[in-house]
Amino acid sequence: MSAYDVVVIGTGPGGYVCAIRAAQLGLKVAVIEKRSTFGGTCLNVGCIPSKALLHASEAFEDAGHGFAAMGIEAQPKLNLAKMLAFKDEGVKGNVDGVAFLMKKNKIDTYQGTATIIGPGKVGVVLNSSDRQQIETKSIVIATGSDVARLPGIEIDEDTVVSSTGALGLPKVPKKMLVIGAGVIGLELGSVWRRLGAQVQVVEFLDRILPGMDLDVARTTQRILAKQGMTFRLGSKVTKVARNGAGHAVTIEPAKGGDAETVEADVVLVSIGRVPYTEGLGLERSGVALDNRKRIVVDAHYQTNVPGIYALGDVIAGPMLAHKAEDEGMAVAEILAGQAGHVNYDVIPNVIYTFPEVASVGKGEEDLKAGGIEYKIGKFPLTANGRAKVNKTTDGFVKVLADAKTDRILGVHIIAAQASEMIAEAAVIMEFGGSAEDLARTCHAHPTLTEATKEAALSVGKRAIHM
Repeated sequence: MSAYDVVVIGTGPGGYVCAIRAAQLGLKVAVIEKRSTFGGTCLNVGCIPSKALLHASEAFEDAGHGFAAMGIEAQPKLNLAKMLAFKDEGVKGNVDGVAFLMKKNKIDTYQGTATIIGPGKVGVVLNSSDRQQIETKSIVIATGSDVARLPGIEIDEDTVVSSTGALGLPKVPKKMLVIGAGVIGLELGSVWRRLGAQVQVVEFLDRILPGMDLDVARTTQRILAKQGMTFRLGSKVTKVARNGAGHAVTIEPAKGGDAETVEADVVLVSIGRVPYTEGLGLERSGVALDNRKRIVVDAHYQTNVPGIYALGDVIAGPMLAHKAEDEGMAVAEILAGQAGHVNYDVIPNVIYTFPEVASVGKGEEDLKAGGIEYKIGKFPLTANGRAKVNKTTDGFVKVLADAKTDRILGVHIIAAQASEMIAEAAVIMEFGGSAEDLARTCHAHPTLTEATKEAALSVGKRAIHM
């Protein structure tokens, strides 16, 4: 008889949510976590600490540059050590909260490294160096992802850093060079730019934010450039060499051409993430991987080996915490005999720069590639009353709707509170709503979300305030 109904390897957002939901459904659950704290990359060195620094650095910049226009005279002084402590306090509160939920839901916890011996058997090397074998009916792999590395460029987490090192720099660099114009690079670049660094972003492609609606990406670049961030698109970093206290960074055109060397105190490598599937015993267990080392699963998240499941960053799809959470819920419900499901057409994506950038559903390029006829409704924040009085008029809301049925296919927002505004778009899309439905829904005044209603009205060419 197995000791457990399910053992979850990894306690990031996908893993711990899966474990809690399974326990709620009456299954006997254990989790294995190699860190000393729960929460995975997201809570420890990802989503949570980065948002703390984004919030604090934004407040610092507001105090230095934005308060005066509102009649508040202030000259802020940066105490970086205290700001980092503020970040750490927020992280501790979150990881302690997950630990409490494990106890509350009577989930057994093992702190150590897991290896799958075969179906129903997991070996654990505990952090105390003791070894243990656990038997279970089902195994769920939720080990998340690791930072992607550039060949020939060694990350030392001192002056050549990944996102982890960038969250704890002991002083503000004079010059920071960011390799990669994706979400992580722009967010952490924004933090250090606000705190006083000159930030240059180097991107291999000829645009920032690959995969996002191009209109949104171009507008976001213009806004960030206006704030002081500089961009070198269509370029690649080929060498990072120590030069005194800093680095000489060699940059070449992506399509070939003359190289150039620039100086940087800190280099942030943020070219994406890769699934964490090494060392789990997958080959020995016969678990199939794709050409990107992601675990292959069926529609019910089961691998080719019965009884072994996977979710989150280790399987195909966007590497987002909330995507993993939804998958965790679905897997737990499937294991309990219910019908777990995730709607991958309605997974929001948010970039926590200022203004924030959020999207859900398809972009214009996606719709064109799919041969789908669509209508556009777009409303600028310059015409929104709340944005005007708050002096946060950079951005817009764009609604894309099916030209024949009016069903909403995508919503894209650049706004001060885009991360909150995108939720109503996700809800209406989850229920198959139309632009007309959104346009006829009463929105409180004055709010930024009125811009969403106006964009929906604009689909039918009847926006009121422009």
